[in-house]
Formats: sequence, C-alpha cells, structure tokens
Amino acid sequence: MGENTTETIQAVATTAGKELISPSHPYFIAPSDSPGILLVKTAFDGKGFAGWRKGVLTALTAKNKDGFIDGTTSEPTDDADLHKPWGRANNMVISWLLNSLSREISESVIYSSTTKDLWSDLEARFSQSCGAKLFQLQKELSDLVQGANDIAAYYTKIKRLWDELDALDIYTICSCNSKDNILKISLLPTVANAYALLVQEEKQREFHNTPMYPDESS
Repeated sequence: MGENTTETIQAVATTAGKELISPSHPYFIAPSDSPGILLVKTAFDGKGFAGWRKGVLTALTAKNKDGFIDGTTSEPTDDADLHKPWGRANNMVISWLLNSLSREISESVIYSSTTKDLWSDLEARFSQSCGAKLFQLQKELSDLVQGANDIAAYYTKIKRLWDELDALDIYTICSCNSKDNILKISLLPTVANAYALLVQEEKQREFHNTPMYPDESS
C-alpha cells in the first residue's frame, strides 16, 4: 500500500456515501474558519518578531495547521486524492499569515506559493539574532521608567523585554561586520538573507552612535 493511499485512508471518512476530511486531519477546514481570520491581535510591522512568531505558532498549533509552517504537512503529488484539500488548507493558512502582517511586509510575500515558503522568507529576514538586537533590548531596558504607569503595566513592559533577552540565549550572538559576512558567503545569499544582514549592519551603526545608559536604571 503506497504512502498516498495510507494518508487518504487516514484523512477521509465516508458519511452517507460522501467523502469528508476528518476533523483531526491538518487539511480539515472548520466551518468557523475563513480567509479573514486574524491569528494575532497586532500585525507584524518589522519589530518584535520573536513575540509575533510565538503568537502565530500558538494559534496555528491550536488549529492543527503548524505542519504547514515547518513543511511536515507536505504537498501531495498533483494526481493524489488529497492534493486539492491540501491546496485549500495551504491557501487558508497563507491568508491568515498575510492578515497578520503589515501591508508593506504582506506585499513582499504575497506571491509565496506555499505556507512554508512564506514563513521561511520571514524567518530569514527577521529572526536574525545578533549583537544589534541585544543592544536594542538593553537600551530599552535602561530607558524604561515607570512614569505614570501603574505597577502592573510597568511590570508587563519590563517582563516582555526580559523574555526577549532570554529568547536571545538560544542563538549565537554575532558581533561581526554584516557586510563582510555577505562577502564571505561561498554561495550567493538569498535576497531575504542579504536583507537581514544589511538591516543588522544598519542597526549596529545606530546603536554604536547612541550613548548607552547604565543597565542598573531598570
């Protein structure tokens, strides 16, 4: 029995002679699902990728659609019975992601043919963790004051920054020159990777030219 045949048996149930995708299968689209759904409250505008990413993954996992992001829910062959259901589910997830992006970023990935392609592009551009990001978070912490905020609001802000700093620990902090990185790559980088490296260089220049405040102020 072939792989496609096994997958079809697992995914399809028959009710009164009509084939239906099982609700437990990633291809299943619930009656409440629509292309206009928002996965997160705030659209990603280029800032705070880690938090936005976590929110999106949480929402997609709850909908059993996270496999479209990492590629484990792969596209069946064109002649497979489940190719059309996969296509509908894939396009639905793409719509949700586009709704969760700012207009400018959405327009840059709107022609992605699969969810995985779209996600990989965003990861390559915005999940680069380096010294510039570390400097940015440290400066935000040093500049943060309670002001007119109550303790709850102040704690929420400072905890978000702490959590982002903790998230940086899973990556290697890069302090080298980004432009040199591009030139040292043996193969030509993708446009997304080149973009990320140049933004990294730009951010490093901004923070090197900005006086840092003592960390103890937070």
